[in-house]
Amino acid sequence: MITKPTVGFIGLGIMGRPMALNVLRAGYPLVVYDLMAEPVQMLVEAGAQAAISPQALAAQVEVVLLCLPDSPDVCAALTGPAGVLSGVRPGQIIVDMSTISPVVACELADAAAAQGAILLDAPVSGGEVGARTATLSIMVGGDAAALAQVRPILATMGQRILHMGASGAGQVTKACNQIAIAVTMEAVAEALVLAAKAGVDPAQVREALLGGYAYSKVLEGHGERYLTRNFTPGFRTRLQYKDLNIALEAGRAYGATLPATALVQQFFGALMARGAADQDHSLLVTIFEELANQTLTPPTT
Repeated sequence: MITKPTVGFIGLGIMGRPMALNVLRAGYPLVVYDLMAEPVQMLVEAGAQAAISPQALAAQVEVVLLCLPDSPDVCAALTGPAGVLSGVRPGQIIVDMSTISPVVACELADAAAAQGAILLDAPVSGGEVGARTATLSIMVGGDAAALAQVRPILATMGQRILHMGASGAGQVTKACNQIAIAVTMEAVAEALVLAAKAGVDPAQVREALLGGYAYSKVLEGHGERYLTRNFTPGFRTRLQYKDLNIALEAGRAYGATLPATALVQQFFGALMARGAADQDHSLLVTIFEELANQTLTPPTT
């Protein structure tokens, strides 16, 4: 009987919690850590063990996974006091599944290597639904042999696992993903508001576009959210804004001009200014409704 390696999971938020549960359900012994007690307790009740710090977690496991909000959070968990890198062993693999700066990802990979560990950057796409259903797309940068070792663990969380290249390549890929999603969200919002303003049923317009070359997952999913006013948080505005900041920083670092990304980032900034940071990013459509003085759905009476 093959014994599965013990896995550590740091970061039990909207994405991390269901991802960690999927690892646990696949039969991997799991040790978890989060700054918040509630999600840790939930995982413990499901069969995981709790660690008192990232350092303690790293000392108890063979593979460390992280899913945290931003670059500073990952830096703190890895290199801060009682961080992962103070508890790793030579050859230990760390997989950062957060969305952070590609530049920071490379710096952290170097810091891990200095301790004899291997850090893979492996951001995910698919949202909360993908995290719950284990259908995420996982984009990996770093050592290919290390990825081969942890691929069975990643397969408990995602269906599509691609090696994108050296350290940082996974985060560059995720930045490209976020650009494509956000700019398309803006285009779909403009199109449906135009339809409504012109007196054409935006729901019918969406149906027509779904059958042609304009089809996209954004038109399908976010278009429906726009029309049904389903703004239940699935991917929060502050995270979309953060991810577009990462994309713009990457553009500056690598010398790529991203004008559409910069414009859409400002629209999400407007939502942030309205106090919508923790609401779903599909609220983007309300910006264009207000600019056109036109809602997509008639007001209820």
